[in-house]
Amino acid sequence: MSQRWRSTSAAKRRIQASVFAALGDETRLALVAKLATGQPHSISQLTKGSKLTRQAISKHLRVLKTAGMVRSVRAGRENRFEFSPQPMEGVKEYLDFVSGQWDHALSRLKSFVEN
Repeated sequence: MSQRWRSTSAAKRRIQASVFAALGDETRLALVAKLATGQPHSISQLTKGSKLTRQAISKHLRVLKTAGMVRSVRAGRENRFEFSPQPMEGVKEYLDFVSGQWDHALSRLKSFVEN
C-alpha cells in the first residue's frame, strides 16, 4: 500500500490535497455527512437547520464539487446534490500509508526501549 501511494502522480496528490482542504471546514464536514446518507439533497434541504444562507451553502458546495466529492443533478427546476465517494479512496490510501509509517516507527521505538 505504501509503495502504491508513493508512486502516485503529482496530479493525484493535488486532488488528495484538495479533498483534505475541503474537509478542513466544519460546515463542509457537516454537508458531507448529510450527503453521505445516499439521498440527494436540494440547497433548501441542506440549508434547513443551519444559520447559513443558501449562498453560503452554495459556496461550500462549490468547494466540495471542485474536490470531486459532490456532484449536482438537475431535478426539475432545482439542482440536487449527491455525495461522490471516489476522492475519499485516495485519502484513505494516504491515511493507510501514514498509519503504516507510524506503526513502523512505534515498533522501532518499542524495540529500542525494550532492549
